[in-house]
Amino acid sequence: MSFGLLAVLAAVTFVSAFIQGAVGIGFALIVAPIVGMLKPDLLPVTLLLLMLPLNLHVAARERAHVDWSGATWITIGRFAGTFAGLWLLAALSIEQLDLAVGVFTVVAAVTALIAPPFTPNRPSALGVGLFTGVTETATGIGGPPLALLYQHAKAPVLRATVALCFFVGEVMSLVVLAISGRVGSEQLLVALYLTPAVLLGSAVSKHVHGRIGGRGLRIAVLGFAIVSGLFLIVR
Repeated sequence: MSFGLLAVLAAVTFVSAFIQGAVGIGFALIVAPIVGMLKPDLLPVTLLLLMLPLNLHVAARERAHVDWSGATWITIGRFAGTFAGLWLLAALSIEQLDLAVGVFTVVAAVTALIAPPFTPNRPSALGVGLFTGVTETATGIGGPPLALLYQHAKAPVLRATVALCFFVGEVMSLVVLAISGRVGSEQLLVALYLTPAVLLGSAVSKHVHGRIGGRGLRIAVLGFAIVSGLFLIVR
């Protein structure tokens, strides 16, 4: 991988980590389509590895606001969905996975923008966990369903609960991917190189997360995701 490409990915990673640390979603929605354009063979492993320190930091920072009941049912569904996601990953070529990332990014982002208000409950948490397990294991993207579930909760609850569910789910996905032989040395090295950008973006976000207007930035993130996803679909 060239230094220029690595620098571009580091810049994107920093901005995405800052946005997710401040708002609660956005990292995978931004990073996955760009990685799909520039270096698709890194998906989903490098993306999942990069999200581990980010989500651990956010969950620890706002642990007092975690919705433990919802997180439990999401994790149960997430475990089941992980194996379906692994099957999908094995069934698709890199080109098809590239298209899948684009399609899911657009569908998830549009849904997140237009979904009506609703109150999270046990069946919805279980269903979201199952769906997230499939999509995040296959493509690295799992944020929009969780954001939909908690979009009307207080910002700290959304950030803390989504981060905790992400962290536990990412560990599940990486263990299953490693056992199936889908974790390569290049994916690990790139994740290692980009980790400082994740840590820096997450650290900067703690200074502004209490002051940023979540709705406006969330709409901007989802709008960018739609454009990136459409590019992956039509290119």
